[in-house]
Order: sequence, then structure tokens, then C-alpha cells
Amino acid sequence: MQSVGGIILQRLALGLLTLLIVSLMIFCAVELLPGDFAEAILGQGATPEAVAAIRAQLHLDESMVSRYFNWLGRAVQGDFGISFARLNFASNFGNSTNIDLITVADQIWPRFKNTLFLASVAACIAVPLSLIIGILAALYRNSIFDRIANVVTLTWISSPEFFVAYILILFLAVLNPILPSLSNIFEDMSFGERLKGTLLPALVLTLVVSAHMMRMTRAAIINLLASPYIEMARLKGISPIRVILLHALPNALAPIINVIALNLAYLITGVVVVEVVFVYPGVGQLFVDSVKIRDIPLVQACCLIFAAAYILLNLLADVMSILSNPRLRHPK
Repeated sequence: MQSVGGIILQRLALGLLTLLIVSLMIFCAVELLPGDFAEAILGQGATPEAVAAIRAQLHLDESMVSRYFNWLGRAVQGDFGISFARLNFASNFGNSTNIDLITVADQIWPRFKNTLFLASVAACIAVPLSLIIGILAALYRNSIFDRIANVVTLTWISSPEFFVAYILILFLAVLNPILPSLSNIFEDMSFGERLKGTLLPALVLTLVVSAHMMRMTRAAIINLLASPYIEMARLKGISPIRVILLHALPNALAPIINVIALNLAYLITGVVVVEVVFVYPGVGQLFVDSVKIRDIPLVQACCLIFAAAYILLNLLADVMSILSNPRLRHPK
């Protein structure tokens, strides 16, 4: 049997290797885009001398391998370079180029905090709700409540996020103006105002991810209800709700933790559509805007942050599953 520390170190090493491969794929995909970034920044009327000066200042004249390792080394230190969209060039490119440098980190950090706040609000609603509904559906399986819960969850799973978003906007912002349809979030807002502006996109994310967690909770508990120790607990006269909470649920935690962690990763990496619909100032909205204006360093940074968040939460799911189920430590 492997020690828990050894298993965790092995998962961390695999996660770092995966992140390294993903970073290489991101960089190569951006490099394969057609066109010259310096010409795209300066416009079609730029002179060859101006293009060469900008390429030299942005290190675009170096080899691809050199630029990748320089970018990766800076990214490890939290430096993702400068934003192409904020480059202000002087009219004279003779001897020098005046550039107003705005770092990518300065643009991403406030947006990333907004995305984390949105994901936290959605998680605080979705996780308890899905666990409660899943446990009740397993307790009263094949009942009217179970069938309604299954139909509703299948409906939300099969519906795209933008469709769910527009339905909630229609009923909660247009027909019944309870919540704002646009998430106008800024730095100096109070917690209550920020929560109100975030609640509608958080509800959309809640409906999308709760269905997966609820169905996994229900399936994991039902799979254990035919186990001998569950039958023994019933023969002792223990109430059905105590049987599920005290005996079935602890042994069903591994798959439940896995699906919760994967859906939490989706809350951070899959918010692009929701943030665009509600014009929410998060990383997803920033990513779409940077793609439109060909802000390459910002696109690379957003992709790397999404990949790192997804890999980290997957690692967390593996570790939590191993800690909650000692049988996973035994090689088969």
C-alpha cells in the first residue's frame, strides 16, 4: 500500500507535467495563427522600420523556442508580459518608441477576483442544494419526487447556458424585475450590491452544475443501499434517513467529491458564455474581448489560468477521493 504522501506527490507531479504540456499547446496554437502581430498592432499603413522596431521591443524577432521558455519562466513568476491592446505608439518611430506599458497581470487580477466571487456564490448555492436533493431522491427513489427531480435535472443538463440565462432574464429581470439583467460590478461596491448584481449569473451556473452533482449523489447512494452492512443497519431498526446519512453517504463520498470538484472547476473555466451574456466583468469576458482585439499575451494568460484552475481542482478531487476512501490506496 502506498502512503498518502507518496500518492499526493505523484498526483502533483502528473499535474505539473500536464500543465507544462498544456502551456506548450497554448503557445504553439497562438504561434500558428496567421498574420504578424506587430503589423496587426500598428495597422496596414505601418512602415517596415516601425514594424521591425515593435517586433524587437516585443521580442517577436526571437526564435519560437526562446520566446516560449522566456514566456514560461515569466509566467511561473506571475509575469505574463504586457498587453498589446494598451500599447500607445508615438507618431515618430525614428529613434525610439513611446509605449504605455500595461501588464497582463494588472488586467487579469481584478477580473479573476470577480470570477472567483461569481464561482463562490454559485458553489455556495449549488453544492448544498444538489446534495440535499440527491439524498432525498435516493431516500424516496421511484416516487413522484424522484421522477420530477430526474426530469428537471435532465432538462437543465440538456439546455445550453445561454438559453437558461435568457430564460432567467425573462422571468426574473423583465417580467418580474427582481434582479438586474446586467451585472454592473465595480471595485467600490458593497457586498450586498455585489451579491445582488452577481446573483442572476450565479443562478444560471447553479442550475447547470447542480444537475450533475444531484444525479451523481443519487446514483452513488442507491448503489450502496443493497450492500450487506446497509441491510444489517435496516434490520437493527435504524430509520431510513439515518441509514443513508450515517452509513451510505460516508462510503459514497469518493464519487460525489469527484463530481463536485469537476463542477467547481467548470464554475471557473466554463463561465465564458455566462459572463458574456450578463456582461459580467470576469476573466471569461476579458478572454472574449482579448480574442476580438488580438491581444495575444492576454489570450495566453487567460488560457493558462483556466488550465491551471481545472488541473488543480482535478488534483484536489483525486486527493480528496483517496483520503475519503482508503481502498483507493491499494494497488489492484
